[in-house]
Amino acid sequence: MSAREVKVYSTPTCPWCHRVKQFLEANGISYQDFNVAEDPAAREEMINKCEQLAVPTICIDGEVIVGFNEAQLKEKLGL
Repeated sequence: MSAREVKVYSTPTCPWCHRVKQFLEANGISYQDFNVAEDPAAREEMINKCEQLAVPTICIDGEVIVGFNEAQLKEKLGL
């Protein structure tokens, strides 16, 4: 399986953001984490991708998932 580009747009206080990152780590998926509370450029990028200010926003190879949906993440990641 080729490496996927996984980006997580999150905030430090969001419990669902922590769940997404724990899920990815538990499944050996490397990802880039962007703290949209402190990084205005990342926040702008997230808003442009999903047209809303919702965390967590997960981009897998350019495909956007908003919120922690384990079944959808497993499907997109081939788990």
